[in-house]
Amino acid sequence: MATQEIGSILSRGAATAELLRPLPPAVHRGPSMVVGLTGGIGSGKSLVASRLRQRGARVVDADAISRELTAPGGEALERLASRFGSDIINEDGALDRKGLAARVFSDPQALEDINALMHPLIAQRAWTQLRATPDGVLAVYDLPLLVETNAADLFDAVIVVDAPVSLRLQRLADRGINHEDARQRMAQQATASQRRAVASIWIDNAGTIDDAHALIDAIDEQWLLTPVRPRTQAT
Repeated sequence: MATQEIGSILSRGAATAELLRPLPPAVHRGPSMVVGLTGGIGSGKSLVASRLRQRGARVVDADAISRELTAPGGEALERLASRFGSDIINEDGALDRKGLAARVFSDPQALEDINALMHPLIAQRAWTQLRATPDGVLAVYDLPLLVETNAADLFDAVIVVDAPVSLRLQRLADRGINHEDARQRMAQQATASQRRAVASIWIDNAGTIDDAHALIDAIDEQWLLTPVRPRTQAT
């Protein structure tokens, strides 16, 4: 089994992981470890979440909850319409995400208002699901704005996924996002240094999908696959 000393490195192909902070002490049986997962656009965070889910982790996705809240009849729709007008709701009753995003892009106050409205609703649903994780099962909260919302202290550990900017730009281009738009989105997110300041495990996802899968398997097997103490802080 790999060492869990600070600075320990795992490598698979061109993908590497570094242990930056101690992980919680293990016990033989008990409640699950709750891990926060974050990373910038194009880093491959969703790939990490998907692989951990395949390995049996319970993954709660903040973006998926946001879509539920803004689907037809969703809890957040009326509140958003009250702030931004009923024209942000499509004919099918769902949120016009592109239209709202266009407003937010040029209006920082609008972004603050959306975050103030959405984040508590998302967090409430997310933690309800995380608390329901069976004992001994790894619980992962996929939270893109973990750093921006100062949520790091809520977790037993934080995994940050990063990749070289050039590679992130290429991945986003493959998804139809041009470099200018991609750089603007990156500029609106936390910096690498801000993410590293809260990371327990830092993943440099610079390799292939196979490299990433092998690395995530190693992280799970050698660093994460241990139940930990009960959690009392989950708000």
